[in-house]
Amino acid sequence: MNGYPTITLATAANSESARMLLSLFLIFASAKLMAELFERLKQPAVVGEILAGVIIGPQALRLVAPTEIGHVLAELGVMFLLFRVGLETKPSSIISVGRSALLVAILGILLPFLCGWALMEAWGRTNIESLFVGTAMVATSVGITAKVLSGMGLLSAQTSRIILGAAVIDDILGLLVLAVVSGFAGGSINYAEIAVSAALAIGFTAFVAFVGAPLLTRLAPVMRQLRSQHATFAIALVLCIGLSSVAMTIGVAAIIGAFLAGVALAEVTEADHLVHDQTNGVTEFLVPFFLVSIGMQLDLKIFGSFSTVLLALAVTVVAVLTKLVGCALPVWHLGGRRAAQVGVGMMPRGEVGIVVAQIGLALGVVNQEIFGVVLFMAIATTLIAPPLLKSLFAGEAPVPSPHGDAGVVPAG
Repeated sequence: MNGYPTITLATAANSESARMLLSLFLIFASAKLMAELFERLKQPAVVGEILAGVIIGPQALRLVAPTEIGHVLAELGVMFLLFRVGLETKPSSIISVGRSALLVAILGILLPFLCGWALMEAWGRTNIESLFVGTAMVATSVGITAKVLSGMGLLSAQTSRIILGAAVIDDILGLLVLAVVSGFAGGSINYAEIAVSAALAIGFTAFVAFVGAPLLTRLAPVMRQLRSQHATFAIALVLCIGLSSVAMTIGVAAIIGAFLAGVALAEVTEADHLVHDQTNGVTEFLVPFFLVSIGMQLDLKIFGSFSTVLLALAVTVVAVLTKLVGCALPVWHLGGRRAAQVGVGMMPRGEVGIVVAQIGLALGVVNQEIFGVVLFMAIATTLIAPPLLKSLFAGEAPVPSPHGDAGVVPAG
């Protein structure tokens, strides 16, 4: 009889493991099926993968519910996506568009924030609710844009480099806006803490770009002499996870650390096909969990109230227009089409906007209705951007890259 509890526990553990594996199977398989369908319809695969999350998630078929393991895989997915993008982006290519990226980031934060706040104030909402909605509009989920541009082989186009550079600056400035608004909601603003966070974020970015990247390039011959199997890829993984951890510690999104890790290794791995192939393999497995998780968070209950639907649509329209205009104006000298590419590329709010809404909900200053509105806006902008990007970049054919994949085209 002493064996029965052990057997029961083992059976329960096996049952839990089976449910977990079934969930992972459904997420991955549905994402890939929808991606294939949308590719055949000549639409971005990323849209299909997000919609897969809506379909199998708790608001539709209820086949899969968000879990901790799913959240971890989603976080790793977007980290490796940005790491892969970084591997295709040399530090010099980002620095060369630094001024344009800075202007895009600044205006792309000010206009959405002010217009989002003004819209909510006009709608009769409280000042703190208005501030949090404005803050959520500031966000940019560059992972979605990067996925589309990577699939088209256009990561080295001039506008792509501006988008990537602006996204790094956007994350730092967005962090400061969130800190100020959160402090205001809590009744006090710690300016010293905000200043330290800003200094750490800027210092971290500058150190990796100007010190880390050249140092790794000099150490490249030593790295190639290591005898461990796949040593360069192992070092790349250590750097990716390590810098992501450091980024989170100082208050910057993990994806910025992962992107900077890739940038630091870009010249080291430029001719190393194997490292890029291995990174692509890991990314191909993990990214669907990130995209499906976005879709699963859409709460269809908000459509039960006409006033809420109207507010959600108004917030989404303002979110689309303010990023489009705010991020396009600083680069209008490049031409209307390229300016629109930058504006649309900065449009998706994705998981970043959702995180801002969750913080407001946790602080008790945003109710479920406003949370649902921001959630709708974040997912809607994420779905709207990829088809527009594909259309705006149409005709800019990729060229073979040094890694044997679809490559990039030079900016015209």
